[in-house]
Amino acid sequence: MQSSMRMRAAVVGALLGFVATLTGPGATATAEPSDTTVGDVTGFAADGPVYRLTAGQAEARVSFVTADTFRIELAPDGRFTDPTGTDITLPQGAPPATHWRDLGDRYELGTADVTLRAYKAPLRFAAVRADGTPLWSETQGLTWNQDRTVQTLARGATEQFYGAGMQNGRGNTSHRGKTVEVGVDYNWNDGGHPNSVPFYLSSAGYGVYRNTYAPNTYAFTEPVTTTAKERRFDAYYFTGTGRDAAKDVIGQYTRLTGKPFMPPVYGLEIGDADCYLHNANRGERHTLDALKVADGYVEHDMPNGWMLVNDGYGCGYENLAEASAGLGERGMKLGLWTEDGIDRLGDQVKAGQRVAKLDVAWVGEGYKFALDGCKDAHAGIEANSDARGFTWAPESWSGAQRCGVQWSGDQSGSWEYIRWQIPTYAGASMSGLAYTTGDVDGIFGGSAKTYTRDLQWKTFLPVTMTMDGWAADDKQPFRYGEPYTTINRASLKLHEALLPYIYSHAHRATETGVGLARPLALEYPDDPKAASDAAKYEFLSGEDFLVAPVYQDAVERDGIYLPEGTWIDYWSGRVHQGPVTLDDYSAPLDTLPLFVRAGAAVPMWPGDIRSYTDRAPGDPLAWDVYPKGVSSFELYEDDGVTREHRSGRYATQRAEVRAPNAGPGDVSVSVGPSTGTYTGKPAARPYAFTVHTGDAPGSVRLDGRRLTGLTSRAAFEAAAEGWWYDRDERGGVVRVKTAALPTDRGFQLRLTDTSAVGGAVPGASAVLAAPTGQELGAGATGTVAVDVTAGSRDATDVRVSLDVPVGWQVTPAAPLARVPAGTTRRVQVGVIPAADAKPGEVTLTATAGHRAAGTDRTASQRLAVGVMPPPPTGDAWASDLVWLRSTNGWGPPERDRSNGESGAADGRTLTLAGKTYAKGIGAHADSDIEVYLGGRCTALTADVGIDDEIDGYGDVAFSVEADGRVLWTSPRLTGASATLPVNVDVTGARHLRLRITDTNGSKSGDHGDWAAARLSCG
Repeated sequence: MQSSMRMRAAVVGALLGFVATLTGPGATATAEPSDTTVGDVTGFAADGPVYRLTAGQAEARVSFVTADTFRIELAPDGRFTDPTGTDITLPQGAPPATHWRDLGDRYELGTADVTLRAYKAPLRFAAVRADGTPLWSETQGLTWNQDRTVQTLARGATEQFYGAGMQNGRGNTSHRGKTVEVGVDYNWNDGGHPNSVPFYLSSAGYGVYRNTYAPNTYAFTEPVTTTAKERRFDAYYFTGTGRDAAKDVIGQYTRLTGKPFMPPVYGLEIGDADCYLHNANRGERHTLDALKVADGYVEHDMPNGWMLVNDGYGCGYENLAEASAGLGERGMKLGLWTEDGIDRLGDQVKAGQRVAKLDVAWVGEGYKFALDGCKDAHAGIEANSDARGFTWAPESWSGAQRCGVQWSGDQSGSWEYIRWQIPTYAGASMSGLAYTTGDVDGIFGGSAKTYTRDLQWKTFLPVTMTMDGWAADDKQPFRYGEPYTTINRASLKLHEALLPYIYSHAHRATETGVGLARPLALEYPDDPKAASDAAKYEFLSGEDFLVAPVYQDAVERDGIYLPEGTWIDYWSGRVHQGPVTLDDYSAPLDTLPLFVRAGAAVPMWPGDIRSYTDRAPGDPLAWDVYPKGVSSFELYEDDGVTREHRSGRYATQRAEVRAPNAGPGDVSVSVGPSTGTYTGKPAARPYAFTVHTGDAPGSVRLDGRRLTGLTSRAAFEAAAEGWWYDRDERGGVVRVKTAALPTDRGFQLRLTDTSAVGGAVPGASAVLAAPTGQELGAGATGTVAVDVTAGSRDATDVRVSLDVPVGWQVTPAAPLARVPAGTTRRVQVGVIPAADAKPGEVTLTATAGHRAAGTDRTASQRLAVGVMPPPPTGDAWASDLVWLRSTNGWGPPERDRSNGESGAADGRTLTLAGKTYAKGIGAHADSDIEVYLGGRCTALTADVGIDDEIDGYGDVAFSVEADGRVLWTSPRLTGASATLPVNVDVTGARHLRLRITDTNGSKSGDHGDWAAARLSCG
């Protein structure tokens, strides 16, 4: 928010001023404090699970908490302190049985699972498993001075490190070789570390939590040095075992500091936040105006679970009970920002509030204040209603995972914003933060495209929110028109359909500490690429989905790493065998690169629902099954909103799939009884199955009873029960529906004579691709090229068609009699776009019906083509042309006026060095504007510089690019530079890009003008 930005600037300014005071003229330099390293052991005492080691004046204390967790404290003066008290760590029950022995050079203290070696001369610690396998060892004893305490550890040859909480732009790949800061810095952009956690874990199978409120610095170099800015040492150590050691460590850490909370189901739907009373950015409004925005979600058939109606500094509220009731009628809950304090929460909750957002102000005097605010807001909701506590906060600390969502603060939407957010939230899961996110497309800046791409991948986070009222225009997902509204609706509906899967993982997090979004390294710890930058810009959503977001203005995605196993393209059904890296993945604007793990059984809500409130207890449950080997999934269900689940009122239902590991065979899906009870649990319900086989089954049986096979989609949809093989959907799927079945009894679905995912003959199906950069003219005859590659068998009678928008015309290509196995043939399909087709990117779907390995098959592929506006037929101003691309660093770029402020059309007359211009483009670095010339133009002329409205500052460079080539680049220009004339030869250029880039890293005042930008065309 603007005020929080001002607060952040004030904090930084105050700190800089303080530093200037110390280092300015006349300041006295202070020497670096000298370090002391703990000396030789001079005393030892054992008291059950607690051991004391004296080293001169210093004293160390070792306490075993559980069989696999112990605590080391060191007091340089022999007096132990604990600033966190009972704020963060929770009671752990009776301590474990321990033993010790004196081996001469060291003491060995241990449990049945772990041994701590305390070397005597000097005191130095090392931990090993009970079988002697090393975990960690100090290369020197604990070291301290008046400001900090440092532990120094040897680093393993291949040891990787994760954690430290939310590290913006980092965290889902290894911290090895890097230095990570843990503590508040109010930097909510790339490189910042909001919601820090003083915890890290190692691939060697251990984790460390520094029990402190002090800032930490972890240097994962050789040796590893971990520093807390306090003159005491206090750390808990956790020991993991087996291939899932990292998960085990996260589980132990969250057992100590608190498991993630269980959110209400509406909390897993997208939220909306704005200020409706006293909003300077939007004019005077009233709290009840929020209902008009809520109506927008309903009218556009878009899910939305809750709305913050006072999200703005100085924004109050009125008519709270009426606002809550109105939102409830629309399937939403009321949320409030706690600007006016926690003490008013009781009355607000009684009026209907169910979401509490805390802001940077709650960090206040320190992390204890922030953590207490999270706890109190969570508890306040529960004390005054039967609802579950649901809070949001930035700048939190260890323990906050048990009371709220952590979000990354206020940012500006851009492609760069998407890029650095991808590793952030999966990385935070490595510190037990199960619910982390960022505002969709930020709260400033952004565009229709970046909003759509950002929402797309955040569909696979458990929580997210869209913030309005701070950018030039409101940012609800229905504000941008087509095709964005339709694409955004599809993303939100997919998230809604996946709520049973997401909600089940939320329950798992309360038991394991592991959240839904996770790095590849967590599930594939033995894969070195999973720890590297090869997997940095992707993540797993649960065990079953691999998400590789598009973070550039592009229609393809490169560098998608799929780890070991079989992975299925969610949209086309194409099968990939990992480990493999995919380049040139076709990703039009409506396509998120998304892959499903073979063996997945994903519970879903079928049907076209907008809200969880649309579900009735007896509605169907769907299972999306990708059969391979033996696999299972346990569905968790409760009433979704109250706290009754805490007293055991919930149910679980397990689905187990048995199939061949590959190739032909039978597939069975055994759904067990729903065990347990809760308010609203159905006594019976129908089931729907989508089984991805690639081959039609011989029969489908339900508990031995043969189901009717249907021959068309219409017949299947009309039937109460039966099955249908849809060869045209995602490589071939078997759809099954049942009548209502009792939930207290299990049943088995059996598909005979079919196959594992991928078909009876793996790889037999053809696959499709298309060249990038294909363009069509509105109303003009053109062609679209589609490449058909046969699989492991010849593809015969290949017929390629295109699914196009309404009003377009398609001339089918002549069929191909045969495409030999492993070879590629290009097909040209005739296309005439509608005469009124809007310029820009359009998604088409190519399908190829063919026969391979004795079976009729269908391959499909989404592809992007560009619809181009008519090229200039004479001289033209750049500001009068259609802009195919128009990204900008602050607000929108302006036609025939300066950039101005963040709003649209708020610029002034273009002015450079006192000269005014009637025509031109006013932009702000980093800016990129693309126009279509179609090879008709020969020259671009303009005057460029920083607009006089900036009054002497700013620092930019201008460039002109054509068809991927840089034609001209300016020198660095500042607000004091003279106007620079431009005359660039653009002969033959089809696409021209006018770019302005920042040259000093600040972007402050980078208001660049393309004044009198004119194209000479014929």
